[in-house]
Amino acid sequence: MFKGSLPALVTPFANGQLDLETLKKLVEWHVAQGSHGLVPVGTTGESPTLSHEEHDIVVETVVKTAAGRIPVIAGAGSNSTAEAVRLVEAAKAAGADAALVVTPYYNKPTQRGLLAHFHAVAECGLPIVIYNIPGRSVVDMSPQTMGELARHPMIVGVKDATGDLSRVAKQRIHCGTDFLQLSGEDATALGFNAHGGRGCISVTANVAPKLCAEFQEATLKGRYDTALDLLDRLMPLHEAIFLEPGVAGAKYAMSVLGLCRDEVRSPLTTPLEGTRLAIKDALRHAGLIGH
Repeated sequence: MFKGSLPALVTPFANGQLDLETLKKLVEWHVAQGSHGLVPVGTTGESPTLSHEEHDIVVETVVKTAAGRIPVIAGAGSNSTAEAVRLVEAAKAAGADAALVVTPYYNKPTQRGLLAHFHAVAECGLPIVIYNIPGRSVVDMSPQTMGELARHPMIVGVKDATGDLSRVAKQRIHCGTDFLQLSGEDATALGFNAHGGRGCISVTANVAPKLCAEFQEATLKGRYDTALDLLDRLMPLHEAIFLEPGVAGAKYAMSVLGLCRDEVRSPLTTPLEGTRLAIKDALRHAGLIGH
């Protein structure tokens, strides 16, 4: 059910509050642009600075607006197992198709702790996609641990943001070839799919959804010449968006395209002038704005 280009959806704000009308317009735009699914309230959705009520409202709004046209994988991670369970249950009640659950950050559980955490969220009865991002969580789920979790019928895949392309092959061995592997890093998404991945939960797809969807479709059909041409257009954008925290770069690029404000919540800040210029240059290179 999940494959291709899955934007890690930004959460638009207006004067510090949720901008739900803009959020609905973004969902409609992604459907029209060919995105293959949506992933609201992940890190790119600024989940760390959303209240629990805001988190639930964003998921409900995205699910209701998507209306079954494309799947929704709701961000539902926490470093507290009880809180993660609550978020998964809320996503299930809202009608999300799956939940994205990050490895618990900051408290650094062992592999045994990871098994306990993910088995608990899986018991909610909603398909779970593991989010393995050691650079943020300082915990790395081993392929062996993932293989053990993959035996649970509700743990269906991984968003892999390790940046290690050999992980895809290792996880195929431990988890089986039907276990869904999605990239969490735009810049290496081509290699990820060549190794057996099925898509990317993408930050850049907030800005260039049509190009990212076409890129993913090309890789999944084995048309790597077409995919390389598209990557040549997208690569400067992948790099420019991440000169500062990705959501700030993505929202600025979206503001240039007239899609939403560039407003982010503290402790994030809007990009510096040099980053803004680099993003505009990358938008021109991708053919998204004129010269």
